[in-house]
Amino acid sequence: MALPADRNNKHRLLTSPPVVLCTGIAVMDFLFRVDRFPTPATKAPTQEFVITGGGCAANAAIAVARLGGRAKFCGPLGDDEMSDRIVQGLVDAGVDVDDAVRVPGAVASVSGILIDPAGERLMTTRRERGLDAARAFNPDALAQQVDAVVADNHFADFVLPICQAAARRGIPVVLDVDKETKADDPLFACTSHAIFSAEALRVTTGILECEAALARAAEFCRGFVAVTEGADGVRWRAGNGVRQMSAFPVAAIDTVAAGDVFHGAFALAFAEGCAEVECLRFASAAAALKCTRFGGIAGVPGRLEVERLLVSHP
Repeated sequence: MALPADRNNKHRLLTSPPVVLCTGIAVMDFLFRVDRFPTPATKAPTQEFVITGGGCAANAAIAVARLGGRAKFCGPLGDDEMSDRIVQGLVDAGVDVDDAVRVPGAVASVSGILIDPAGERLMTTRRERGLDAARAFNPDALAQQVDAVVADNHFADFVLPICQAAARRGIPVVLDVDKETKADDPLFACTSHAIFSAEALRVTTGILECEAALARAAEFCRGFVAVTEGADGVRWRAGNGVRQMSAFPVAAIDTVAAGDVFHGAFALAFAEGCAEVECLRFASAAAALKCTRFGGIAGVPGRLEVERLLVSHP
């Protein structure tokens, strides 16, 4: 997909790949590909096993880098072995981690994820400890040299000052609403694009039906509002109605990190100059391709792969 250099708005003409700052959670994932989920007192052999970084913001950063953007990660991590491995994984993927906040004595989250042949997941997580009080050192400085921000709402108090600083500078802020929140969440006030998971949208609005839930979300989100629905594609508010885009037809075997890839790809395309609908299409293609390979974020596609899929499905 050829992306325009200018959207006739306040964004600068790009002479180099845009910089996307991804702020929020990073974890370590242990992924097991199994023929079936084990039941109590039974065993299920593992067909494939991968250890890889995870977490919404960290995954989005890797997606941005893989898709041709310049990615920066800013999020809280501990000084334990898992935090070290997460940071090294980001560096190996080409992500700038200079602004990651390391908290002495704290530990990162670790997830064990079983994935069956249909791509369904069974997960257990050891939650992080000691990271809630962490804060970015200089949010205003962080916002000065970036073209877009992706933030998740797992560490809301950490990402809020960064999002506010970006909003003051007119920098687009794409919020990954990955867990339930409230209508008066201050993150919505500084977000240009709120993209919910289906579950987070239902719980946050208290409405099960998607179109009605989006209409409710549009009342407290100040900008663009969308919801990702996995194999059912993505829906978004357009004027007073709702539009829908089908998912790309792929054989999914692992959906881990697909939503994170979607958010990173969306922000990158928007920073490159695309209108929202084209950003959604680019992000949908990137997320679909990620689902065709096992390994969580290790399966994120490259830019040429995404462009080929877009061309083959005009």
